[in-house]
Amino acid sequence: MADLIWVYAEVVEEKITPTTLELLSKAAEVGTAEAVLLGPAPDDAVKALGSYGASKVYRSPDSVFHDYLALPAVKTIAGLIEKHHPELMLFASSYAGRDLAAALSVVLDSGAITDVGDFVLKDGKVEATIPALGGSYQNTTTLVGPGTKILLVRPKSFEAIARTQTASVEVIEAPSDPSVRQARVTDRVTVEKEGPDLEGARVIVAGGRGLRAAENFSLLRQLADLLGGAVAATRAIVDAGWVPYSLQVGQTGKTVKPDLYIACGISGAVQHLSGMKGSKTIIAINKDPEAPIFQVADLGVVGDVFKVVPQLIEELKKRKGL
Repeated sequence: MADLIWVYAEVVEEKITPTTLELLSKAAEVGTAEAVLLGPAPDDAVKALGSYGASKVYRSPDSVFHDYLALPAVKTIAGLIEKHHPELMLFASSYAGRDLAAALSVVLDSGAITDVGDFVLKDGKVEATIPALGGSYQNTTTLVGPGTKILLVRPKSFEAIARTQTASVEVIEAPSDPSVRQARVTDRVTVEKEGPDLEGARVIVAGGRGLRAAENFSLLRQLADLLGGAVAATRAIVDAGWVPYSLQVGQTGKTVKPDLYIACGISGAVQHLSGMKGSKTIIAINKDPEAPIFQVADLGVVGDVFKVVPQLIEELKKRKGL
């Protein structure tokens, strides 16, 4: 019998997250994939989970999972695990995923591995690969103890592959124990987005300290618009308040894998590289020929961003007849 692998299905802004579908695709490749979907979700959520590999979905639409932090979901998932004994439970490396995985690890007295980039199951053991130093090294970690193993997986670690299948649904009850209603959500704030979502963008134009000032970021927006892409930033300029955190790419930001990544004025610190090194094509523009970004770039332009990018914008405008 194939190994039973569960995926916690996250819903953000009324949509199943892309990372959930990536995890399901990997789980279905390795064993028998099932999903746990708790709280309000879009009408087509179960269909989507099935089409990306889930053979069964454990489902409760109860609003307790939406209105209270972590504890209702932890109690529910722990009960399901004790009943069905999956070999592995996968969580996205997100705020919600980290909260749930950490609490479940304590409740189940089970080990957990974080920042996972890949994994295999061998003879009841899980071997997880963890990228280090911007992906320059790969560490392997193994959980050998009994019980369900827990992994927190980096976004974009796997490709979401649609399948021609449907999922059965097992309706589960929400916990009624008052002890799980200790931390209530009192407000939710939606961060205003700029342009396309980074996670799904095929072209990304990113900026770093080399832009010198916040107003110069508009150059990147012009270039991204002409290319039909999104803008991104390093942590340094997010911390400086030039752009919102939602645009940050790197170890403490988002992980992206676009077809084209244009790095403008970015030196190439390992923390940033860890979030974009998987891009299919990387173009780097930097006036320092020794900048580490050139070591991962497919095409490097040694030059001043304020000369190179405007020329590129003008050329694109000409080709588009603008």
